[in-house]
Amino acid sequence: MKTLQAIRGMNDILPVDSALWQYLEKTVADLLGGYGYQQIRLPIVESTELFKRSIGEVTDIVEKEMYTFADRNGDSLTLRPEGTAGCVRAMLEHGLLGGGVSHKVWYTGPMFRHERPQKGRYRQFHQIGVEAFNLAGPDIDAELIILSWRLWQKLGLAEAVTLELNSLGSSADRARYREALVDYLRARFDQLDEDSQRRLESNPLRVLDSKNADTQALLVEAPALADFLSDEAREHFAGLRALLDAAGVPYIINPRLVRGLDYYGLTVFEWVTDKLGAQGTVCAGGRYDILVEQMGGKPAPAVGFAMGMERLLLLIETLGKVPAELARQVDLYLVMLGDAAVSAGFQLAEQLRDALPGVRLVVHCGGGSFKSQFKKADKSGALYALILGEDEAAAQQIGLKPLRDRTEQENIPWQALPGRLKQLL
Repeated sequence: MKTLQAIRGMNDILPVDSALWQYLEKTVADLLGGYGYQQIRLPIVESTELFKRSIGEVTDIVEKEMYTFADRNGDSLTLRPEGTAGCVRAMLEHGLLGGGVSHKVWYTGPMFRHERPQKGRYRQFHQIGVEAFNLAGPDIDAELIILSWRLWQKLGLAEAVTLELNSLGSSADRARYREALVDYLRARFDQLDEDSQRRLESNPLRVLDSKNADTQALLVEAPALADFLSDEAREHFAGLRALLDAAGVPYIINPRLVRGLDYYGLTVFEWVTDKLGAQGTVCAGGRYDILVEQMGGKPAPAVGFAMGMERLLLLIETLGKVPAELARQVDLYLVMLGDAAVSAGFQLAEQLRDALPGVRLVVHCGGGSFKSQFKKADKSGALYALILGEDEAAAQQIGLKPLRDRTEQENIPWQALPGRLKQLL
């Protein structure tokens, strides 16, 4: 019988890797909590119509990349390709945006896109998303960017990432710019790469994002979006830059930066790195003031970003920024021999867990000689072996043997063990 395997592009996260994932998740959760953001948990499956309405029907995501299926009722459902649409749907469904009350939320979990798997790009990938609602000024845009900047500092990545900023203006600004850009590119249609020719018909602004060198050369003389911004959009962008300057957050303005989703306007930004090859974007976001109304709600300003966990973890590993303590998953390994020792050992282990919250103590299960148990203790990576035989159990003592150096074994009374371990750990 053929061995079953994971679906291509959907990867298992094994125990040896989970500690780094947990480290990243906890670092993000602690940081966001400190800024007053609350977690929201969202379904993985949504109505297909949600993404058609929010992302746009004429986009690569909707046309080519979504995992869509009909359920038993004939309803079209989709595994979420991104998190913002579902978050907005939840805010509207539960009436959280009424009365202009502001909300700051975050979420995490798997997203799904049928793309060609490669390093840093997968069909099931994990994102952390951060969204703020009913706040219209550049101050909240700045807070999100400053927050992400602080995260890079905490993770040791600040020197490896660059912030790129742009303003897409209002819907009216983009409409006027789109017309000028289309006129310019139509006159040079034959010089565009095939993908850009298709985008010109469906989503002209995405041509600016082309990776084709010839198309990029054509764009040098193309109309600039900055020349089409309204006074209001210019003021918003200037306000954002002033706040970032005051906070000491370095950035560059990328006039060709656009986002792949139709709902963005005004501020857009990306954090990029040159350490991961082609998959250089580790965090991206912007303002999407039109999306709430587009999804059936009353107009409400909103801004957010998402970061790809796989890429962030890859960057952490590439730069050698994995915390040293993550290499050790076990502090203590209790080896026991004899019925009385096993019975006493389980009681002692629970007492230690009460006395030392957070201690990582493995109790040996499965029997075997002391020699075989010591091999497993050493292989576990534990700092110390706790040794309990019949004699130790009778004397209410325990052996404490260092496994990572040549220090002598100690024999310690049970009641003194928690205090001694606090000194050592």
